[in-house]
Amino acid sequence: MPSKKGFPEFSIVHPHAAGIDIGAKFHVVAVSPDCDPTPVRQFQSFTTDLHKLSQWLQEVGVKSVAMESTGIYWIPVFEILEADGFEVILVNAREVKQVPGRKTDYNDAQWLQKLHQFGLLRASFRPSEHIASLRAYLRHRERLIEYSAAHIQHMQKALMQMNLQLHHVVSDITGVTGMKIIRDIIKGERCPARLATHRDIRCKKSEGTIAAALTGNYRNEHAFMLKQAVELYDFYQERIGDCDKQIEQAMAKLNQRKVIPDAPLPKARHRTKQHNEPDFAVRSALYTLTGLDLTQINGIGPYTALRLIGECGDDMSKWATEKHFVSWLSLSPGNKISGGKILSSKTRRTKNRATTLLRIAAVNIGKTETALGAFYRRLAGRVGKAKAVTATARKLAILFYSIMKHGKAYVEPGAAYYETQYRNRVLSNLKKRAKRWGYELVANPASQNAAY
Repeated sequence: MPSKKGFPEFSIVHPHAAGIDIGAKFHVVAVSPDCDPTPVRQFQSFTTDLHKLSQWLQEVGVKSVAMESTGIYWIPVFEILEADGFEVILVNAREVKQVPGRKTDYNDAQWLQKLHQFGLLRASFRPSEHIASLRAYLRHRERLIEYSAAHIQHMQKALMQMNLQLHHVVSDITGVTGMKIIRDIIKGERCPARLATHRDIRCKKSEGTIAAALTGNYRNEHAFMLKQAVELYDFYQERIGDCDKQIEQAMAKLNQRKVIPDAPLPKARHRTKQHNEPDFAVRSALYTLTGLDLTQINGIGPYTALRLIGECGDDMSKWATEKHFVSWLSLSPGNKISGGKILSSKTRRTKNRATTLLRIAAVNIGKTETALGAFYRRLAGRVGKAKAVTATARKLAILFYSIMKHGKAYVEPGAAYYETQYRNRVLSNLKKRAKRWGYELVANPASQNAAY
């Protein structure tokens, strides 16, 4: 219904809405002036005050609450309100910017309440409780791996200070050969020949070469630093093992109500374990959860699939179509159009962890003899590797979405299939162009069987 000034009025979508401006020390909460004589109130960030906040919202009849995702300060508020039965939506701060020159905590809370009341806010993705728990464990595990990697660098530095070129003769100093040698050095062994006897049969370098690399300038202070670096590395490896047990339990909770698929788990495409993969049967747990083997998608191993589930969840109904999904991942063009002219179509910058996983998988796919690998290489040669990574990651995202939503198993067509399809598409376009100009494209029998 138009207003007196001729402008259309917004209809109220959430009549019982509230807005919360999240802060580190206190939170400002705003409700409709019709609900309470004091519609804007301030609550401390202590847990007792958060329960008072929830009680006040219940007393004034609020049903839905909107808040910004400010750091990690929103998490306790979100969880308490959600547990008390409120509909809580988390919004991106970029989408609720206040009018310049009127920036206060009270104004922000009222602005959030007003926008939410008229249904102008979009909720950010928030997985279910069990998926959120799994995601927390997985993110914590990634942080532990980063801490552990720092101490590998400390080990490397101590070895170099003693001029022990171990990293030149073994592929990984934390592998079987490398750790046996390092632990023997810590115990006091200094003879290069005896240290070289720890060589694993899979090591490419000979014992003589390893012994030559381990002839160094052993000093007590450097050996002490090496000892402490190894102790800290072992400590974090133990913590990662504890985290793996929690992840396994979280997966067991998710699979409690799941029916084990009748078909057996397909054969793994690769026998070797993914680097830093959790120490339990990840593929079996994921197969029970989804009913499909996500690792059949090229570039996605068990650990990558587990982290994708942790970030995106197992319910794809949150996104209406695959286009909505790739847009959430910031893998679709972000068109900026003005006056009928496209100013920019670059993809948006994002910190989405699922996007990072898909991009890493896309780079690895480019080295394989698969349909996606052929697509990546052809696109990289035409528009560059950066755009090829984005395009391949988008294809992976669509495959993941389709498999999770529609339950169709992925079948790898192969690189030859893609090349044949590409060749037929090019020939079809050439024939159309020739016909448009009044010519006919005729195949040369002598070169029909030649490689394209």
